[in-house]
Amino acid sequence: MAKWRVPVLKCALWAVLLKLAVLVSVTLYWLAEPRLESPLPRVPAGVTCPRAPPGPGGPGDIFFVETSERTEPGFLFMCSVESASRTHPRASVVVLMKGLAGSNSSLPRNLGVSLLSCFPNVEFRALDLAGLFQGTPLAGWYASIAHLWQPYLLPVLSDAARIALMWKFGGVYLDTDFIVLRSLANLSNALGAQSKYMLNGAFLAFEPGHDFIRLCMQDFVDHYNGWVWGHQGPQLVTRVFKRWCGEKSLREGQSCRGVRALPREAFYPVAWQDWRRYFQDVSFPESRRLLRDTYAVHVWNKKSQGARFQVTSRVLLARLYSQYCPTTAGAMRAYL
Repeated sequence: MAKWRVPVLKCALWAVLLKLAVLVSVTLYWLAEPRLESPLPRVPAGVTCPRAPPGPGGPGDIFFVETSERTEPGFLFMCSVESASRTHPRASVVVLMKGLAGSNSSLPRNLGVSLLSCFPNVEFRALDLAGLFQGTPLAGWYASIAHLWQPYLLPVLSDAARIALMWKFGGVYLDTDFIVLRSLANLSNALGAQSKYMLNGAFLAFEPGHDFIRLCMQDFVDHYNGWVWGHQGPQLVTRVFKRWCGEKSLREGQSCRGVRALPREAFYPVAWQDWRRYFQDVSFPESRRLLRDTYAVHVWNKKSQGARFQVTSRVLLARLYSQYCPTTAGAMRAYL
């Protein structure tokens, strides 16, 4: 009997350590979630609401998604939406928030919503996930996990929502930590590479009902694993794209069967490991070289959300705010 006690105790100890490791990992993840600025009711004096400038036609709807109950956009979220609005004045920029109960008449009164509502092509809508997933392979999956605790549920819901939006409506999906530098109107059936080994779905541009997106939804359900960070996001679009192309590895600027994987410079000119570069002083010629082939920059908010900068400084992110989301930059100068 004593012989069996040691292995049993070892197994029990390993089980406890594994649970502890998962708990620590999940705790750190939630602590890293972006903290909201204090709710501010209105756009400060001196920060004017812009008029819609003339510009090229848009790519169709541009979607941003918030899958938590938060309804107070932070400054980076505000800059993302503003930059998309300014570079696509004729497109509808739709901000879908799970925490919204109804229409524009009942929007919350806070700085982010008030400022972004100034833009004539920005619209806030309630995000109904069950309705969005209805009629797709994601419907059954969502019903099965609706009442389960999972460590990365919010990003997983975002991963599901973006491909459902592309399937049903098409257009452009962007994460809320992008700053858009130029029009995306010429991009269709495309996504971006974040490295030579991995694609990323933080930007998607697809026609509605595209077969690649159908395969993404099916893979999402068939190979679902909510316990591995990125399994339903970058890893999913990477493995589906490889299967779509019938290849085991990626090639730079690869295009097959009508779907393009744009090179890293297009949306991820700064690798996630180098996110601090956005908070460093950068000369104007250097920033031009870095962003010469870039449509939008991904700021890697999961890594950078604790970093601070002065909007009047020479750091790269301050330059981007001043040029591409000047109304948000004005609000930052007023309140920070």
